[in-house]
Amino acid sequence: MAKNYYIASCIFTSKYPKLSEVIQNYVQEHFNYEIVRCCVPKYKIEFFENKMPDDYQNTWASMPDSGNFTKGDTVYSLCHNCSAIIEETKPGVKLKSLWELILSDETFNYPNYGNMSMTVQDCWRSKERREEQEAVRQLLKKMNINIIELEENYDKTDFCGDSLYRPAPVRNIKLAPKRFVDNAEGKFRDCTKEEQIEIMKDYCKQFQTDRVVAYCHYCIDGLQLGGMDARHIASLLFEPERNGGRI
Repeated sequence: MAKNYYIASCIFTSKYPKLSEVIQNYVQEHFNYEIVRCCVPKYKIEFFENKMPDDYQNTWASMPDSGNFTKGDTVYSLCHNCSAIIEETKPGVKLKSLWELILSDETFNYPNYGNMSMTVQDCWRSKERREEQEAVRQLLKKMNINIIELEENYDKTDFCGDSLYRPAPVRNIKLAPKRFVDNAEGKFRDCTKEEQIEIMKDYCKQFQTDRVVAYCHYCIDGLQLGGMDARHIASLLFEPERNGGRI
């Protein structure tokens, strides 16, 4: 029997543990999907457990490290590394973004951002995923956010924050070579931190809005490194009190 999974993401959860827990609870309560940590079994188990806050470590440790994803299953994710790895290692597994799942929920209580203008930053790691890109924009509209587009948007983007200016993780190269080798020519340059900062600052000169929204944690890191007020769409959806939204 086909199953539905939600991957909480080791990296996203280590960066935003409280937000990730809220999302996990939402997925569990509204969809009753199996929630797992990562796309591959036993990936840096102890490393990520130790990165979690003390009051969340036991909860994270109790979650399955991964799932037995098989043909016909559907996996929802907000991590583009996980998406690429599942796509290349699990043929027949359907892959969807968390944003598409939320958009399907007719009961979701969208916060209102009062027509605040935000520039949307698309991500190189998901540049071909039009359904995800469109879902992001539909969610922003439902939150009454005025969307400003970059010239290099959708499949034209080559941005993924400062992550493209350091070597790619060996795991990604091994498990998703199409994404991280074949389609990554000129990327993953080994730059110093100072060089990364200058590259991000230069990139951020193009923005005409005070706030930028992204749906990739690497993009957020790079935008903030470049001096932008960058917000993750997950935070806009689930933490309006931190972002100027009203319920």
